[in-house]
Amino acid sequence: MQAVEAVVIGASAGGIPALLAVLADLPRGFRLSVMVVVHLPEDHTSELAQIFQYRSPIAVREAADKESIAPGTLYFAGPGYHLSVEMDRTFSLSYEDAVHYSRPSIDVLMESAADAYGAALAGIVLTGANQDGAAGLAYIKQQGGLTVVQDPAEAAASSMPQAAIRRLKPDFILKLAGIRDLLLKLDHA
Repeated sequence: MQAVEAVVIGASAGGIPALLAVLADLPRGFRLSVMVVVHLPEDHTSELAQIFQYRSPIAVREAADKESIAPGTLYFAGPGYHLSVEMDRTFSLSYEDAVHYSRPSIDVLMESAADAYGAALAGIVLTGANQDGAAGLAYIKQQGGLTVVQDPAEAAASSMPQAAIRRLKPDFILKLAGIRDLLLKLDHA
């Protein structure tokens, strides 16, 4: 299994329960950086970091502009801004046009993270009701990274996983329990 330093995850409709199944109670000492985009209404404050902090022994926070990406940390994109990874592996926030009707966009995060991490990146597309994440996951694969899609038969909304599968041949199509197992293996690779 290839060595991975960071993981980017995209989810939309049905994403919170899916993310809890994959990310809750990660083991103490988990070393990977995990960056997550969940489509959220722009006019609401996100509680995702707080929800997951109570369920995880690793550090959890909403990503901040110019913040350096730390290992063993779970980052969530805040509502209303695209989250990107710069080449120096810091975050940047932008207010560019929505992508697939979404800001933050999964594609924006995945594509920028693929540029910064190359083959040391794993991308995961979970449940969702549009096509966001398909192009980003294809770009991760093009850059040599690992690509994972939730089994559409298990997804609360199968459009995003199906769009990703149509766009590329992912390395893995897994149920949520399988995705969690894979993350734990990647952490030790």
